[in-house]
Amino acid sequence: MNLLFIINDAPYGSEKAYNALRMSITLQKEHPEVEVRIFLMGDAVTCALPSQTTPQGYYNLERMLRAVINKGGQVKACGTCSEARGIKGLALLEGVEFSTMSQLTQWTVEADKVLVF
Repeated sequence: MNLLFIINDAPYGSEKAYNALRMSITLQKEHPEVEVRIFLMGDAVTCALPSQTTPQGYYNLERMLRAVINKGGQVKACGTCSEARGIKGLALLEGVEFSTMSQLTQWTVEADKVLVF
């Protein structure tokens, strides 16, 4: 099975990105045969920036994205959204690539299920 998660919200201030990644990590742990793909859009592209510092005991989306990637998940960040937010020239977390609407369309067609957060 192939699942596509589309995340739209900023990494902090809302728990949508957190819940999407929490579900992704749980899927990979409990159903290792499931292929997890994550496409970051809108303010969610900032989830892929390295060197995030969060208070002790608070979730950290950088660590969560790394966990998904380390288990074979694929993560892409919308290039247009990244450019609009001034981060297109910045380095992203290792394993995350800038991408296109065409790639999102392809992933959507290939997905058995699409979840939008």
